[in-house]
Order: sequence, then structure tokens, then C-alpha cells
Amino acid sequence: MLRTILIAIVLLVIAAGVYAYTADRLILFNRLVPKDAGAERVDTNIAFGDGPRQQLDVYAPSDREPDDALPVIVFIHGGGWRAGDKAGYEFAGHAFSSRGFVTVIPNYRLSPDGHFPDFVEDGAAAIRWVRENIAERGGDPDRIIMVGHSAGAHIAGLLAMDESWLGEHRAAIAGWVGMAGPYDFLPLDSASTRGAFSRAPDLAATQPINFAGEGDPPALLLHGSIDDTVAPRHSSGLAARLEAAGVPVRHIEYDGIGHIKIMTALSRWTRSSVPSLADIEAFAREVR
Repeated sequence: MLRTILIAIVLLVIAAGVYAYTADRLILFNRLVPKDAGAERVDTNIAFGDGPRQQLDVYAPSDREPDDALPVIVFIHGGGWRAGDKAGYEFAGHAFSSRGFVTVIPNYRLSPDGHFPDFVEDGAAAIRWVRENIAERGGDPDRIIMVGHSAGAHIAGLLAMDESWLGEHRAAIAGWVGMAGPYDFLPLDSASTRGAFSRAPDLAATQPINFAGEGDPPALLLHGSIDDTVAPRHSSGLAARLEAAGVPVRHIEYDGIGHIKIMTALSRWTRSSVPSLADIEAFAREVR
């Protein structure tokens, strides 16, 4: 009974739009919400670099076979490039893996200690780890779908569209999903963007929209219509740029949905309000 009451309180706060995006509160949310059956965490705190934030967790379907080569989802969390932790996203790992995907959730360096391009470099290093190690965990290293929320969508967008980050590994990106992502945010007019990007020698190189062009992997861009943290224009603008370049892109704007709920709807207790999980699953199965 107490657990049910606590879950209800957390969900009501989220629904009211006053749920602060902090790592500790998302960890609390993650602890309270029930996880999808049919999936398990198979690795935790696996290092893909030398730093304490350069670690990842791996989830997989419980009924996978030893010789499986399942598509891989790499989920990159948000938090304004200054907050967030993979420990708060176990519900997402279970959600994706219960649907037949091997799921990798990495951490990355955060400001104020980390600055651009540190977090993008960490995202690239995580992808390289996947390419080299995921086959032994039942994943297909040649079929990777990146999914990012908020700042994580910014990182995923740069990895997908700027060829300089992944090199030969970019060919393994079957597609990418941006959930409420910031793709075109100059000038730096907030504490989070100034903290993460003010030291960048070339600000244009920090903007994913500047790299949208022919040959980019397919994209699914999701946004809530009442997102007042990252305006919906970010997704619609990038979708238009990709479409003009001939890149397969689907843009969905969820009516009446804000910045956090689009992501927490991956959990069992809130997904009925936003079909973001179903839309991501359908996209991930379509792309090759």
C-alpha cells in the first residue's frame, strides 16, 4: 500500500509539470515504478574509459539464446549536460529489452567538470564499446539504434550526423531517436548551455542541425507540444532540414505533453499517456 501511494505521489508531481529534472528524483522514480518482465540487467558499471563517469549498464531479454544477434538500443540520458545518471533509467532498460532489444545505457561526463566535447566523446566511446563487445551479450554490433532524451538527444544527434565522431563505426548506426532534443540553441542563453558549451572554440560545431545532410541515418524526432524546457521548434526544424536533404525522418509531436513525461512514459505506469515507447519500438524494427 505504501509503495502504491508513493508511486501515485511521484506520478502526480510529474503530471503537474513540477518534477525537477534531478538525478536523485529520477532514481527515486525508477525505484518506485514496476519494471517490465522478460528482461534483465546482465552487466553493470562496465568501463568504456578511465573516468568514473565512463561506465555503462547492459540489459537483455531474459529468453535470449546464446547465438542471438538482436538489435541494440543505446539509450543516452538527459539532464542539461549537468545532471542525470544511468541508475535512474533501469525502467527504460527493461522496457526496451522486454521488446527484444539488447539495451545499453551509458553515463558520460557532466558539467561543470566536463565541457563540450567531453560528453560527445564519451557517447562515441560507448558506441565503440558496443561495436567491440555486444555480440557476446547477444547483440548485433552492426545494427545499433541510438535513443536520446533532451541533452542525450543532442549527443545522439551529433554522433549520428557529424561524421567526425564515430568514423567507420557510423555505418553501424541503423537509425537514431531524439526525444525532446535541443538541436539549434545558439546563442548560449541559459546556465546549462553556458556551463557545457562556453569553452567551445567553434560554437557552430556544437549544433546538431548544422550537420544534417545527405547520407545521415534515418531519424525519429519526438517532442511534446507544451515542452517549455526545449521548445518543439527544435524537432520540427531539424526534421525539415533532414527531409530537405533526402534523409528518412519521422517527426511526431505529442499534444499536451511536456519535457519529462515524454521520457517517463517509457515506464509501465505512465506509458498509457504517451505512445513514445511504441513509436520507438516500431522505428527500431523498421530501420536496417
